[in-house]
Amino acid sequence: MGALSVILKILYILNCLFLITVVLMQKGKTAGLSGAIGGAAESYWGKNKARSMQGSLGKLTKISAALFIILSVALVLV
Repeated sequence: MGALSVILKILYILNCLFLITVVLMQKGKTAGLSGAIGGAAESYWGKNKARSMQGSLGKLTKISAALFIILSVALVLV
């Protein structure tokens, strides 16, 4: 077992834990009845979604998922 394999496995485990945490911190997409009534209030957050916490969590999820795929392929090849 080489040093590169050990480093990749540690990064893989840390990335998995981070990805689980980020996904669990996100809110659900369905708002139910309250979303249908208060839809006009959501227009501000829709415009500034990238600056909100939900937008940041979405970006972190995409980056972490891409890293997950890259590390998975790297672990198979090593």
